[in-house]
Amino acid sequence: MSQVAAKMEPTVAGQSIQRKAPASSPALFPGAVVNAEVLPRAQRRRFSAEYKRRILQEADQCRQAGEVGMLLRREGLYSSHLSCWRGQRERGELGPLQRGKPAADPAVKEVARLQREVTRLQGRLEKAKKIIVVQKKLCALLGSPCEDPLKADSK
Repeated sequence: MSQVAAKMEPTVAGQSIQRKAPASSPALFPGAVVNAEVLPRAQRRRFSAEYKRRILQEADQCRQAGEVGMLLRREGLYSSHLSCWRGQRERGELGPLQRGKPAADPAVKEVARLQREVTRLQGRLEKAKKIIVVQKKLCALLGSPCEDPLKADSK
């Protein structure tokens, strides 16, 4: 047993920490030393909508005094969970929704795509207008007659 206890014995700053197993935990050996290291980060529990609905249904069926408390102890929950989940149920938030962004409407996607295309084409048009202005100035400097491309297209 001393070998088992030595393996499970954590140290902090060179000093060993020994803790007895709590009475409620199942110990393999009477008086065995439990590893007292703290996990680096606690994980938040996440409950599915289906689980919440099931627990709320069970809680609503409890009629005798103490039954809700037994349910909460059995599931490892707090009464605040029930009150929060009841509010979610009343607001309709316990439906079959998935986490993350809701699916985008195809029409909204199409409008956004068309707006991006219009912006891109307006930029190209502005560049083309600047090029035409520069070409006109160049024709005027060289003294050669130049035809306006916009008027030539309308003929």
